[in-house]
Amino acid sequence: MNELRDLYQEVILDHSKRPRNFRRPGTVTAEAHGRNPLCGDTLTVFVDVENGTIKDIAWEGHGCAISTASASMMTESLKGKTLAEGNNLFEWFHRLLTAPPDLGAPAGPLGKLAVFSGVREFPVRVKCATLAWHTLKAALERDANPVSTE
Repeated sequence: MNELRDLYQEVILDHSKRPRNFRRPGTVTAEAHGRNPLCGDTLTVFVDVENGTIKDIAWEGHGCAISTASASMMTESLKGKTLAEGNNLFEWFHRLLTAPPDLGAPAGPLGKLAVFSGVREFPVRVKCATLAWHTLKAALERDANPVSTE
């Protein structure tokens, strides 16, 4: 179990140190801003949706290792997915982080995103991991209000 936890930490640290899709895309059809006042994380998620598919997704901002890794991995996981698939992944990711620990990690289409299962043991860090996801949801719903985890 310690080897698995070490691997999870390694993946999160890699995405934190070398975030993927950290840029503003050339074409943006939706964007939203989010912040976590408790940790100081702030980010903007940019999405290019074409014919119901996330053609491109990227982000800019700064935050803690968990927030940065989550934004990075979210963008990798959602590029090329339909909006329905993206919403489904959001629901599974949210369930992963908020389900009671005694239930174990939920099964589903999470793939590499399952590395965040250990975050639910630290409730204050759940907001760090979900900030990018809630910000993406606001962008896709065309909600102009900034997302806050408070």
